[in-house]
Amino acid sequence: MGLGVPAFPLTIVSHVLGVVATILVLVWVVNFRGGLAWDADNKQLIFNIHPFLIVFGLIVHGGEAIISYKSLPLKKEVKKLVHLGLHGAALVLGIIGIYTAFKYHNESGIANLYSLHSWLGIGVIVLYGIQWIYGFVIFFYPGGTPDVRRFSLPWHALFGLFVFVLAVGTATLGFLEKLTFLESSGLDKYGTEALLVNFTAIVTILFGVFIVLSALADAPAAAAADDYEAI
Repeated sequence: MGLGVPAFPLTIVSHVLGVVATILVLVWVVNFRGGLAWDADNKQLIFNIHPFLIVFGLIVHGGEAIISYKSLPLKKEVKKLVHLGLHGAALVLGIIGIYTAFKYHNESGIANLYSLHSWLGIGVIVLYGIQWIYGFVIFFYPGGTPDVRRFSLPWHALFGLFVFVLAVGTATLGFLEKLTFLESSGLDKYGTEALLVNFTAIVTILFGVFIVLSALADAPAAAAADDYEAI
């Protein structure tokens, strides 16, 4: 599958947007929300781990895993390991990120799973886990037959993009939900923090857009010859 444009310049933009999104969310939780902590009297510090790990862990790692076949000038087997490892890291960091939201709620006396954001978040991490396990079993170990691999590849790639887009959308809902809570508690709607949160959400969305475009664009000739690609 290809768009008729080379993937390489799109992957460069994706890398830059991923770095910018990570820096922005880190600036937000450290400079405006007080930092990050696993245990603290100020429970907000526990919550702050959640948006950082979801953006840096689940979304940025996941996006980089998707485009690894088209962005890395490495041998097929090495790229396969990078793809698998980045997705595995994204899954683990995403699970920890979701756990910290539950931890924050439980220690603060706040109900769990009452919002659309939280429902979608659970769905994303479950689907991501299923996708990773299926990819590991079919394409890595013990490995499916050539026919099973050939049949599975386009569906595996399509489902992976669907889950990634859903993750970006869910993160965007999370930014909106948190900012709405903060503004309801007195945060200036046109203040620096509000603008930063909105801008971080926009950069995260743009990162997702360029990841999808990179995945659909034409791979380098060497990568296109591989029997296993991200899409």
